[in-house]
Amino acid sequence: MKSIDELINSGRFIVMDGAMGTELENRGYNVSDALWSAKFLRENPDAIKQIHKDYMEAGANVVTCCSYQATIPGFMDAGYSEKEAESLIRKSMEILKEAREEWWRESGEKKGADYPVLAGDIGPYGAYLADGSEYTGSYSLTKEEYQEFHRRRIQILKDAGAEIFAVETCPKLDEAIAVGEMLEEMGCDFWVSFTFTSKTRISDGTEISVIAKELSRFSHLKALGVNCTPPELVADIIRNYRANTNLPICVYPNSGEIYDGIKKIWKGAPDGRTYGERAKDWLDAGANWIGGCCRTSPRDIKAVAELRDGASV
Repeated sequence: MKSIDELINSGRFIVMDGAMGTELENRGYNVSDALWSAKFLRENPDAIKQIHKDYMEAGANVVTCCSYQATIPGFMDAGYSEKEAESLIRKSMEILKEAREEWWRESGEKKGADYPVLAGDIGPYGAYLADGSEYTGSYSLTKEEYQEFHRRRIQILKDAGAEIFAVETCPKLDEAIAVGEMLEEMGCDFWVSFTFTSKTRISDGTEISVIAKELSRFSHLKALGVNCTPPELVADIIRNYRANTNLPICVYPNSGEIYDGIKKIWKGAPDGRTYGERAKDWLDAGANWIGGCCRTSPRDIKAVAELRDGASV
């Protein structure tokens, strides 16, 4: 078993997994719900497990549990008890652990793959609101309120076996700092990945230079990056991070497909480029961890893994 530090120091870039919610949708499941993919922790955990295994088979080094939208308030709003909510959050990590053991036994060990690192997924407060505000940052809590919202989920996932935490799709620096302080106190490794509106600014308008300065104090912070953002912005975002931090840069943007809200369909990437071709650009720009977000699939992650296995950084 390799730790995240061993993967970072291996001389190869780290391959992250891809989408869960849109991949469930791609496989015919209805994710139109405030709980999004988290509702399948109860309704169809085997579907979640299979997607985890497919990303491992594709070559992912770091795989994230299905807890992005899994919060105690969110489950309780949907009619679950507090105890049931806590159980389902725990289950998200248990499913991922089972997936790793099954995949390792069935395939991974035989082909000499890396043993995947398991990440607990911490979506922002905006994800709980389910109104798209993880892309705008149009909410405001105190540090204590952010920490109260996130603390129990983090503790449950840590106790269930999370080996690193993904503080992801984060639109606001103050929320990232509040969560980072808790993870530091708990001795948990983590990365922080923001949504961006331009090549220099995250969704709340904060510049990359400020982000790098404010988060550099966290000893358990293993990477800074961007996710759930159009891929066309990513190479410039990487370069701007590079100019401001020596931390590893993680990138896992959307596929590049465009959603047609009238016809309710996704359309192909506007420039026709494959995800693997885009990933080569991100590697050349200085990315250290590469995965995918909305509408990416195990096929895309396999293309990234093939790039890893033929490249070094």
